[in-house]
Amino acid sequence: MFTIFSIFYVLIAAAMIVLILLQRGDGANAGAGFGGGASGTVFGARGSASFLSRATAVLATLFFVVSLGMAIYLSHAGTPASNSAAGLGVMAGRPPPATPAPATAPATRSSVPASRPVAPQPPAKEGGG
Repeated sequence: MFTIFSIFYVLIAAAMIVLILLQRGDGANAGAGFGGGASGTVFGARGSASFLSRATAVLATLFFVVSLGMAIYLSHAGTPASNSAAGLGVMAGRPPPATPAPATAPATRSSVPASRPVAPQPPAKEGGG
C-alpha cells in the first residue's frame, strides 16, 4: 500500500513541476504588449493561464492530501514504540556487552620472569688496570 502511495506521490510531484515550468511569469505579459501577439494561440489569450493555474492548484491539493495520507498511514502501520532495537538491523540480535574484567597488575620493567629471583650483580671495579 505504501508503495502505491509513493509512486502516486512522485508522479504528482513531477506533474506539478512540469505545470509550474510551463506557466508564464508576470514579465511575459509586458512582452506580449510589444508585438508578441502569437504567444497565446494554443489555449486562447487567457485560457492557458487559467487552465495551467487550475491544474496546478488541483495537483497541489492532491500532493498535500497524499502527503497527509502517507503520514497517517505510517503513524498507524509503523513499528511499535516498545521495540527500540528494531531499527538496529544486524546489531539487534547481539547481546549487551559483558561487564569489563578487573584490571591486572602493571607489568614490571624486568624482562626476567617473576618465578626466578634476580641475582645481585657485583660492583664494578674502579681504577682500571
